[in-house]
Amino acid sequence: MKITRVETFLTNAGLRNYLFLRLTTDTGLTGLGEASLEWQEQTVQTLIREWAEDRVLGADPFDIEPLVGGLIRDQYQGGPTVLTAISGVEVACWDLIGKACGRPVYQLLGGRARERLPAYANGWYGGARTPEEYAAKALEVVARGYRAMKFDPFGTAWKEMTGPQMDAAEHIVAAVREAVGERVGLMIEVHGRLSTACAVEMGRRLAPYRPAWYEEPVTPYDLDRLKEVKGALPFPVAAGERLYTLEEFGRLTSLRACDVVQPDLIHCGGLWVGKKVAALAQAHDVAVAPHCSVGPVALCAAVHFGWCTPNVAVQENFAEYDVPWRAELVRGWNPVRAGDFLLPDGPGLGIELDVEACARHPYRKNTFPSLWDGRWIDEFTKAGERG
Repeated sequence: MKITRVETFLTNAGLRNYLFLRLTTDTGLTGLGEASLEWQEQTVQTLIREWAEDRVLGADPFDIEPLVGGLIRDQYQGGPTVLTAISGVEVACWDLIGKACGRPVYQLLGGRARERLPAYANGWYGGARTPEEYAAKALEVVARGYRAMKFDPFGTAWKEMTGPQMDAAEHIVAAVREAVGERVGLMIEVHGRLSTACAVEMGRRLAPYRPAWYEEPVTPYDLDRLKEVKGALPFPVAAGERLYTLEEFGRLTSLRACDVVQPDLIHCGGLWVGKKVAALAQAHDVAVAPHCSVGPVALCAAVHFGWCTPNVAVQENFAEYDVPWRAELVRGWNPVRAGDFLLPDGPGLGIELDVEACARHPYRKNTFPSLWDGRWIDEFTKAGERG
């Protein structure tokens, strides 16, 4: 079996655009991947055409290690753009392999390793400003069946926070905790905003509310500072979504600079690299919770990964807080029910792209506001309502 065609499909999802990738073989089988990179999709699409396509055409999709390993080796400059292009190809190859074998991808990557795969909700707090608004939205999340949720209560904070700013963030977390009770996990997202000292001080203020984790409290690129924050706080620290190479994950896990590692499977090389990251994490007693903030193909791949990877603790889910037409973009999969991900049962990923649905929502340039621009709080996840 040889790959004979590479296609890309750009479609709009409100404040985001999704880039899907489809490989066709000489047997007529097609494999679906996703190469969405937050607000850089056209750049990734160009890179697929300019560089990856010539390497992929003629390849056997079963040859994951030489094909993807060679692409990672030869891309030279590194970074999320090229790794996202490679990851899209890699996921599409697994979809092809599964279809050729008549097996779901998770069975090819180790088989079912758990009885349930819990989800945590993200994207649910768009537009909330006051503690009361956060609390009301959090109750809606719990009503959907979720037992964990993630949110950023820090407004436009950068490096240092004043006393009133810390008070405001703490009041939001306190209101959410009071609303949802003690048994719901609260993941506190910091987006790498704070200095080491401020992250520690703020973390100590949040300790009474028992965060499930404190995500990217400091810049994700300084692992020594991340480890310093981790050592100063009595609850888990999470990081890793903005790391892209196996070597970076090797250092993160060997340092035990965090308690939860969060590879983004469509930015770090794909599912096979993800399994290697999970093995590194397991060797150092670190949990895994893959990051996934983009489209339905990326999420489907992450769900297959979660079902076959024992040290995955929980999987992020934006799907129920995305644009209303998200479910139209792919056919064959209903991902979540009452806060748990369903076990995929079709061959490959078990989904197919609806090209006509994608065409109904063409690419739209829509640069997301900076996290240090107050508009992001109002616009986050709200574009679908204007769609």
